[in-house]
Amino acid sequence: MKRRQLLQYGTLAGGALLLAISKDAWLWRSPANSAAPSTTNLANSLDPAAPGDQLAAAKSSPTTNKRLIVIFLRGALDGLSALVPYADSNYYDLRPQTAIAEPGKELGVLPLTSQFALHPALKSLLPLWQQKSLGFVVACGSPDPSRSHFDAQYYMESGTPGRKSTPSGWLNRLVSELGNGYPVQALNLGNTTPQILAGPYPIASIPSGNRAEKPMALDRPQIYQAFDQLYAGNTAIAKVYQKSRETREIVMANATKEMVEADQGAPSAKGLAANLQHIAQQMRNDAQIQVAFAAVGGWDTHVNQGNETGSLANKLKDLGNGLSILPQALGPVYDDTVVVVVSEFGRTVKENVSGGTDHGHGNMMWLMGGALKGGKIYGDWPGLSNNALYEQRDVPVATDFRDPLWTIFKAHLGLSDQQIAQILPNFSQKITLNLV
Repeated sequence: MKRRQLLQYGTLAGGALLLAISKDAWLWRSPANSAAPSTTNLANSLDPAAPGDQLAAAKSSPTTNKRLIVIFLRGALDGLSALVPYADSNYYDLRPQTAIAEPGKELGVLPLTSQFALHPALKSLLPLWQQKSLGFVVACGSPDPSRSHFDAQYYMESGTPGRKSTPSGWLNRLVSELGNGYPVQALNLGNTTPQILAGPYPIASIPSGNRAEKPMALDRPQIYQAFDQLYAGNTAIAKVYQKSRETREIVMANATKEMVEADQGAPSAKGLAANLQHIAQQMRNDAQIQVAFAAVGGWDTHVNQGNETGSLANKLKDLGNGLSILPQALGPVYDDTVVVVVSEFGRTVKENVSGGTDHGHGNMMWLMGGALKGGKIYGDWPGLSNNALYEQRDVPVATDFRDPLWTIFKAHLGLSDQQIAQILPNFSQKITLNLV
């Protein structure tokens, strides 16, 4: 088979040889990701010039059995509807159409504390709160004031608010610090690599739903054997291809095991629940998968947001149902797992004339997991009085989103302050939260 034919087969298989490795890994880094990192040390740790050397120096087994799952709610979730400050009368005054009914009323909020309650659509998460494996950090977010979805997401995913030149994402840098050279150490649910996972460390991307285990052109023996022969050497591209093939084999093996187990009477879930079930099964089957990421869109609610029912309530129900399957889906792995759910910013405290809310500032961070000291509301809550609001319209950011991440990296994943400084450059922890 000629080289041109091989490349054509590669196109059929998915457009590139690196079917399972991040497009931003070593060889295929986009121009936007070619700028120098924000610190000298960070640049050294993320040098893409010698991936083989980086992997050779990495450990052959995980440094910890702890796991981290990150879920990004794209579009700016209205945190004041998900976690309702029902004891604050300003909430009801400023939201005559979109406020969630008080406790005791029909479809009223589900109280967690004397101040905060869950939206009734999130009732599937109430047992996790009662079992102390669910918590929230209020008035949390990025200190950068941008209300642009694109900029705010980039800043939160890069871990460097206000700086657009950071080429990599904090989750890729985290995997690098945990690094053991295993090609499926980090899973990305989706067909493209998000900014949070951009960087030199290899990332395994799996399609959402049940498409991950479907055979691709590259899985055909005639094709993969030809590619194996072509890239059997010790060049940089050969090493990347070999890691990609190894990644694909691992993902396929885990997916096959999942299908067998699902056939034994386990019901299939839809939407997010199905995707999180897939991630959980991969992590449960493979002890070396330590990090996973998934994004969920559709949270930009400028118009007809609804209250106890409606558009946002329907999305929250799907989100809650998806998150609630994780303890059972992860099984014993759940005890060693922390789940972080974030959104780029919150929404205005006052509703708009279209029955929705506009781009805001502070929000809340959701935390789950058997390793979490849950059943608590973390962070300082300034209230919703006019003089407490950011620019007299938004929840302020009282807790930088990097503060709870720092605690999770240190107390849960066992990283040193020096390692965390590589993951969250130009940041020093200001608030220590007793999360885990």
